[in-house]
Amino acid sequence: MKLQRKNRRALALGALAVSGALALTACGSDDTGGKNNAGGGSTTASNSSVKCDDAKGQLLADGSSAQKNAIDAWVKEFSQACGVQINYKGGGSGAGITAFTQGQVAFAGSDSPLKPEEVTASQKICTDGGQGIDLPMVGGPIAVGYNLPGVDDLVLDAPTLAKIFDSKIKNWDDAAIKKLNPDAKLPNLKIQAFHRSDESGTTDNFTKYLKAAAPQNWKYEGGKAWQAKGGQAAPQSSGLAQQVKQTEGAIGYFELSYAKDMSTVAIDTGASAPVKATVENASKAIADAKIVGTGKDLSLELNYKTKAEGAYPMVLVTYEIVCDKGNKSDTLPATKAFLNYIAGEDGQKLLAQNDYAPIPDEIISKVRTTIEGLS
Repeated sequence: MKLQRKNRRALALGALAVSGALALTACGSDDTGGKNNAGGGSTTASNSSVKCDDAKGQLLADGSSAQKNAIDAWVKEFSQACGVQINYKGGGSGAGITAFTQGQVAFAGSDSPLKPEEVTASQKICTDGGQGIDLPMVGGPIAVGYNLPGVDDLVLDAPTLAKIFDSKIKNWDDAAIKKLNPDAKLPNLKIQAFHRSDESGTTDNFTKYLKAAAPQNWKYEGGKAWQAKGGQAAPQSSGLAQQVKQTEGAIGYFELSYAKDMSTVAIDTGASAPVKATVENASKAIADAKIVGTGKDLSLELNYKTKAEGAYPMVLVTYEIVCDKGNKSDTLPATKAFLNYIAGEDGQKLLAQNDYAPIPDEIISKVRTTIEGLS
């Protein structure tokens, strides 16, 4: 691909920005050596077929930090193919929904579907009688990572997890942990339980699991904001993972892609064997989800109490939130093109390469149809 000097410079600047808000600019529609047809043809970039349609300009987005690594991978492919600049802040689900309902972003990412009051708020910025809808796009396990030298394999169940994160179990050699790990050399070390300091859909899903699977031990209502007393806090999935990595005796929860180079807990669900947090095991749980949204909304109901063999129960689904109609005309073409790509076969395949779980076919096919009808 032949790049003009200014576009080569833009690509270099975008690469430097990957650690922050990713905004890669590449291959403009006039500089593709014939591979990119800005009038709506398809183009191939890094083995992914991306249909750019009339996409142009830039998109601002914010939301779920759990899907940030997936968004970064998608943006790299899409921007190289279509020359569209996408800035996804990844400030957390709560921040994303707020930005969306205030009309600051073209779309938002959230690990929890919109609440009724948030749908109402979205009607002010979705014109023509439109409203915000939930499009399930990214799946994956919520891994429980820990830092315990000498203990490479650790099994916990829902009641024990609930007591740890509610500061009821305070040491690693507690009898409840020993019972689940009779062969482990558990140290007499204080547990440092870390939770999210910002409003987070990951927190919402993690506490939904505790509430469903250990109702006698987790008495909190749940939601995006952490409610239990005690523990330590850190912002976003990346911040939480970093704290666990650098703190001996620590434990925390985050999407699997943030758990690299870290030991993770296997969950005793009541099945014949404890279940590890893997993409495959999460997919088994997500496949059991039901669509409960109405109209064009495709929000899901997850089964956190599953005891199916090999099904990891602590999962989340990240939704891309967009207006069903009444989207801004200057960003709609790029928004639809990007959403079409990430919901497409190639976009979903990219998830597994980055420790995420693709959305099951019967659900993602409905997402694709809904995207086509956005206006």
